[in-house]
Amino acid sequence: MDYPVSKLMPPSSLCLLTKSYWAICWVSLEAIIITIGVVASILLLVIICCCCYCCRKCRQRSGRRVTEEEERFIRDQEEKRMQSLQRRHERKVKYDEIRKKYGLLQDSDHPYSRYENE
Repeated sequence: MDYPVSKLMPPSSLCLLTKSYWAICWVSLEAIIITIGVVASILLLVIICCCCYCCRKCRQRSGRRVTEEEERFIRDQEEKRMQSLQRRHERKVKYDEIRKKYGLLQDSDHPYSRYENE
């Protein structure tokens, strides 16, 4: 009997699924459907596994990038702290010179130091 071309699956009134053949005489339509389902599910599983693997790798890279950014941030903070300490020391030296000049330092041997009331 010729296959009804207008439909993909033959109606059950014509023949059972196990006894119907499509395009190839030695493979039943039921086997083709099962094979396509298995192959499609395996491909879907492989695609999902690849996506999960790639996402994990991306997260690891981004995690590493975060730590690199944190290290750079810490280095920048340390550098700014050192510059701040250096500026603070320079200001202290400058202020001490000014205090020494006007005799405001306690342990000053400067000739223009303040006179103490005797």
